Parts: sequence; structure tokens; C-alpha cells
Amino acid sequence: MLHTPPLSIEKFLGKNVHLLPQTNQLRAMHTIIRNRHARREDFVFYSSRIMRLLIETSMNLLPFEKYQVETPVGKKYDGLRFASQLCGVSIIRAGESMETELRAICKSIRIGKILIQRDKLTKLPHIYYMNLPDDIDKRHVLLLDPMLATGGSALAAIEILLDKGVREKNIIFINFITVPEGITAVCQRFQEVNIVTSAIDERLNENAYMLPGIGDFGDRFFGTDLNC
Repeated sequence: MLHTPPLSIEKFLGKNVHLLPQTNQLRAMHTIIRNRHARREDFVFYSSRIMRLLIETSMNLLPFEKYQVETPVGKKYDGLRFASQLCGVSIIRAGESMETELRAICKSIRIGKILIQRDKLTKLPHIYYMNLPDDIDKRHVLLLDPMLATGGSALAAIEILLDKGVREKNIIFINFITVPEGITAVCQRFQEVNIVTSAIDERLNENAYMLPGIGDFGDRFFGTDLNC
């Protein structure tokens, strides 16, 4: 079977797309969780570690302002603090796997929900449910979904946020694994949205599955995959 040439995403890297440093430690963790024989407890543990790295990296993309405090020895410290309000929005249900790590870093963060499901035949997304903070238009949004494949769900979720008044440049899409097709779909349509990911896989196959891939992230994380 002939495959189309891989899409070039060089123009997006370091601009819209922020890839975690591909350290030996990160690749070792990916090796564990990509293994089809990985135990569920190992999958959850190591994927959660990577999620923490993704969220911490995303926080560095937020705006900060100067803020001075007095130290216990009576000296002034010229520091920083977040310059805007923040909220998370998870794409149900796989995106909910990232909420625990987000709350561990931002203890009182508000988290909205969007339910988008892809039709197995047409591959098109359908929106079934949403519940978002009333003042989301005044916040920076961390959009959570582990997988960015065709980009259909991501595009639909971003459209919802924009319709609610969120500024495009205030959206940071955090995902675990993506492919050039998904990056191109999002970045060409929404040029101010930032994407933070831990891996960029080779491509999608004819069934829109990532290669080499990781399987169904939600099923593996929540234990509904009978093979886990």
C-alpha cells in the first residue's frame, strides 16, 4: 500500500508546538506505557509522571507579572506571580485522566468539561455535553486531551471555547501524543493556539490510528481495556 509523504511541521515547532525535551528518561517512560503488555498500574503511574511534565511546561507559557514580597529576614524579593486567571477544560473521557495532575499543581483550579465523541464510521466529531465556568472568557484555558490524531475533537473543542469568548491566544492544548496530521489541522486553523506534547508519532494509518501509537489511552488508563 502506498502512503502519502509525511507532513512537514517544522514551521510549527517551537512556535505553536512545544515538544518536551526527548530525554532518555522520557523515552524510557514512553517505552513502558507503549508496551501492549504493560500492567495498568505501570501505565497509570508513568503516564501520570509525563502528564506532570506536560502541565509544568504549559505553566511556563502563561503570562506573569512582577510581584515583590518581604522575606523572613526583612529583605525585599523581586519575584513574579501569575498575571491572569486560569482554568482547565477536559475533553471527556480520556482528558479526565489529566485532571489529578493538574489539581496537584494548581490546587484550586476550576475544571470544565466537554464531551465530544468521534463517529466510528465517518470519523467526524459530535458534541454531546459541555459545562464550563461562567467567566471562562476572562481566563487562560488549559485544554486537556491525551491524543491529538485527526484533530477533529480538538478543533470542535477550540471552537466551543472561542464561542464562549475565550481568546485564541489564551488556549493551551495539552496532549500526550500527537501526529503531523493533528498538528497541521489545529495549527493551520488556529494559529495562536499553543500545543504542548510529549511525543510526535510518525503518522495515522487508514483507520486514523496513530503509528506506532499507544492504543486507546482512556481505556488503558481507566481499566476498561480487558487486555490491561
